[in-house]
Amino acid sequence: MSLDKKMVRSGIVVSSAADKTVVVKVERKFQHPLYSRTVKQSKKFMAHDETNACSVGDVVKIVEARPMSKRKRWAVLEIVQKAGE
Repeated sequence: MSLDKKMVRSGIVVSSAADKTVVVKVERKFQHPLYSRTVKQSKKFMAHDETNACSVGDVVKIVEARPMSKRKRWAVLEIVQKAGE
C-alpha cells in the first residue's frame, strides 16, 4: 500500500465486534479561536482489519483507503500498542 498522499491517523480501538472491522476513536486537541482554551474533540472511524488482529483498547494507526462499505473508508496500518501492555 503506497502512503504517498494518504492521511494517517492514530487512535484507540473502541469496538471489534464486526468481522474484519474495528471502530477507532481519534482524538485531536486544538485551541479555541475565541476563548483561547485547549479543546479536546473526538471522532470515530470504521477501519478494515483484514486479519482480525485488533482488540478493544489497542492503539492503532489507520490510513485512508478505497471505500469498502458504506461507512468504511480506512484501513488498519499497524498496531502501535496492544491493550494491557
